[in-house]
Amino acid sequence: MSSIASKTYEPVAAKKVAFLGLGVMGFPMAGHLAKAGHSVTVYNRSPAKSQAWVAEFGGTATTTPREAAVGADIVFSCVGNDDDLRSITLGADGAFAGMAPGAVFVDHTTASADVARELYTAAKALGLAFVDAPVSGGQAGAQNGLLTVMCGGDAPAFDAVQPVGMAFSRAFTLLGASGAGQLAKMVNQICIAGMVQGLSEAIAFGQKAGLDMNQVLDVIGKGAAQSWQLDNRGKTMVADKFDFGFAVDWMRKDLGLVLDEARRNGARLPVTALVDQFYADVQAAGGNRLDTSSLIKRLK
Repeated sequence: MSSIASKTYEPVAAKKVAFLGLGVMGFPMAGHLAKAGHSVTVYNRSPAKSQAWVAEFGGTATTTPREAAVGADIVFSCVGNDDDLRSITLGADGAFAGMAPGAVFVDHTTASADVARELYTAAKALGLAFVDAPVSGGQAGAQNGLLTVMCGGDAPAFDAVQPVGMAFSRAFTLLGASGAGQLAKMVNQICIAGMVQGLSEAIAFGQKAGLDMNQVLDVIGKGAAQSWQLDNRGKTMVADKFDFGFAVDWMRKDLGLVLDEARRNGARLPVTALVDQFYADVQAAGGNRLDTSSLIKRLK
């Protein structure tokens, strides 16, 4: 069984691309690129993942980011954090060392705006382009090829990669200069943090009040309370199921980036800071790998 859902791809001139990082997001994203007709070379820190990807989708696996990037028109990445991103781009074995002038590096990691600007500057000095392009939509969005991609960088580089990136996206949008994509992803995570806490309190309240919460969610989901979180996580929260989606550990990493940026720019985020601590409670109770909707467990 394929790890990606079937999708109709818009006709795009085939490109030679590389994909660095084959985790729960990168594996299917790279798969969609291959299915769309692009020539894909992959790299993953643990080679077994690369071999599994090649077995499913074809293409080529390499042992360093630099080797994967040689000859690529576009190099995509999706890794864990700022340090992981630096490790696959910089240095003798980094992708930048293998890329030809004019090639574009597109990073889908949720990282800091600072590292995006740092790597944009480093790339530009080498005649390369860098686009920060974090995604929203989770594992299901990656598997279905329906991610929302928020981009920062120069318009010519964005224009070169956007048609290719639509292989795994429903929207691929330039929001400003380098770092703007990461800042937009922070806005996204602020919204989600508050939304999940509100939904958690609403469900816990309704259950204490003796309501049939599945029925209530059906009703309020047709009104002003409707949201993606209610539609996709409400009933699983009622059922106490949290073994899917976006892990608490990842959300805490993201909210750490948000709160660091807020300290720099002076934004006041009282609810976000509080929800971050609520997620710390979930971690302390062993819920590190549970879906972010497990926030409701604190209230039960």
